[in-house]
Amino acid sequence: MFYHHIREDLALKLVAVQDVEETFQLVDRNRAYLKEWLPWVDYSKTAEDTKSFVLANLKNYAEQKSLTTYIVYKNQIAGIASFNTIDWNNKSVSIGYWIGQEFQGNGIVSSAVKALTNHAFLDLGLNRVEIRAAVQNEKSRAVAERLGFIQEGIVRETEWLYDHYVDHVIYSMLRRDWKTIQA
Repeated sequence: MFYHHIREDLALKLVAVQDVEETFQLVDRNRAYLKEWLPWVDYSKTAEDTKSFVLANLKNYAEQKSLTTYIVYKNQIAGIASFNTIDWNNKSVSIGYWIGQEFQGNGIVSSAVKALTNHAFLDLGLNRVEIRAAVQNEKSRAVAERLGFIQEGIVRETEWLYDHYVDHVIYSMLRRDWKTIQA
């Protein structure tokens, strides 16, 4: 089981079936807020949908294909941070994240992404971490920029978001650059 203590009030822990109801309630409370940038919100209509998500991600974790964690802030689930896909052949990973609106402004997401990036480079021996965010999603982009990720470019109309396509900015961090930034 994956558990990573970040600071006194913050940790990452592997998604678990026993936390499905709390996770679903977080999504349900933040439905309109999350829907602005996340295409899956309308597919998460019940706690059973959340349970299916958790079970699929536990299977992928067991198969070393991904790592999906709860962001736990002051003993509450505040959001999700994940390695969406782990590419072992190319030693790279893509990080995704979201957080409930009521938890913003506490440095939670930046701390979680920093912890996952450290895990990718220091524990898993990966070489590249990538973050993609919609061009207009300034808060998500700010996380990558705050941590020193390099903007590589824009992928046009890469995601269908309910009724329109959005462009994504691609950011990356290489292990050799991370060592320099963290020194």
